[in-house]
Amino acid sequence: MELRNYWKVLKRRWLLILIPTVVVLVYGIATYQPPTTTYNVGIQYLVSQPPSEAATTQDEARYYNWLASEYIVNGLADWTTGNLFKTAVSEKLAEQGIEVPAAAVGVVADNVRSKLVISITYHDPEVLAAMIDAVTEVLQDQNADALPQIDEDTAVLIQPLDEPIINPISAGIRSQLDLPLRIIAALLAGFGLAFVVEYLDPTIREREELLTIGFEILGEIPKN
Repeated sequence: MELRNYWKVLKRRWLLILIPTVVVLVYGIATYQPPTTTYNVGIQYLVSQPPSEAATTQDEARYYNWLASEYIVNGLADWTTGNLFKTAVSEKLAEQGIEVPAAAVGVVADNVRSKLVISITYHDPEVLAAMIDAVTEVLQDQNADALPQIDEDTAVLIQPLDEPIINPISAGIRSQLDLPLRIIAALLAGFGLAFVVEYLDPTIREREELLTIGFEILGEIPKN
């Protein structure tokens, strides 16, 4: 099909193209809600143990303490992303009258040698501040539950290395492009619908169509 034939189809079926586009546009505007601002806080913790009595020299004690701390941090990182830890944080918040379900405690943990890095995202900055404090308390008070392999007489010290700073997170580009992408999809659907209807329409509109079928044209009445 030549380009001019495509143009003729679009001129005849423009309403089929316009309807789904307008419907999606009106629905998108009617249901539009600006993206909510979310906030993030991150904090680093230093994990250490008291010197081991089994070490023969001070250097040996330091070496094994640092080595053990790396393994401990790995275990703590796994613990902080699990349901038991999130439930403990939720219970800490409930003691302050703040209701945050365990599923909403979105903890992201990483580890760098003897440092544990915790990051949390939430939509309320005040609740987020209370949440990171609760995370610190649970880490310091209940870490023995996550490390059963450590001797009960051996304390695990978890010390925050910096003050938590809450930062707003701007809405992603996906939320900004959501409506335009829907409109483009509706427009493409309208084009497809127009060509499908044109293909299924048995009406003959062009003399070339008659010639293709095999009819001989005896006369032609002009439009004007």
